Amino acid sequence: MKDVYLVTGASSGIGRFLSLELVNSGFTVIALSRDSKHLTSLGGELKKIDSDSIVIACDLSSSSDIIDAGNVILGRSQDLSGIVHNAGVVDPIKPIGKADSNDWNYLIKVNLLGVQEITQKVYPLMIGDKQTRVTTISSGASKYPISSWSAYCVSKAGLDMWTRCLAEEGRSQNISAISVAPGIVDTNMQINIRSSKPEDFPLLPHFVDYHESGQLVKPEVVAKQLLDLVTNHNMEQSGERFDVRDL
Repeated sequence: MKDVYLVTGASSGIGRFLSLELVNSGFTVIALSRDSKHLTSLGGELKKIDSDSIVIACDLSSSSDIIDAGNVILGRSQDLSGIVHNAGVVDPIKPIGKADSNDWNYLIKVNLLGVQEITQKVYPLMIGDKQTRVTTISSGASKYPISSWSAYCVSKAGLDMWTRCLAEEGRSQNISAISVAPGIVDTNMQINIRSSKPEDFPLLPHFVDYHESGQLVKPEVVAKQLLDLVTNHNMEQSGERFDVRDL
């Protein structure tokens, strides 16, 4: 039986290409994302390579979706070789005094609380004789405050610490956990950032320039760079934070 990896935020960007890298490397992939035609098409691509790979529509802001997705995973898998927590949103891009509370709370739910909920749901599949490798996708925003990104910065800082806590707790259970900052990647998130209002986001010109000057890295390139670390990091590396530009 093939090793199984769970990937969230899998319908586009890094998540999509990493799912394809994994399945092409001989792994079975369980790909989670909000329901969309992109998720459906990914399912078709995965099935062509590995008939056991599946996609599951799951909105990480919905606890009921997480429960349903977790039950599907528990019902079809005996263990998990790894999880890649890639799902994330960046909105609201607004100053603290102007950000809508519902939007702020939604981001924290998707980027942080949903990670805890889905991990806890599938935790029985992570405990065993072989190592389960958990990778969270971090950001420079986890270390440096960025004006109008309060929710995103807080969520990524919290995710880094969550990863370290999982690494600490998991040592006796063969669970490792690392975080990786992927750099500035050409994803839908960057489109959302460039679509923000100048009066709400002082750094907007910098992000427009990243795009216009060709500084954005293609997600398929990042996925290839991540593959070895995601699938082969050892217990001694557990708890560490990496930057893809150093790999």
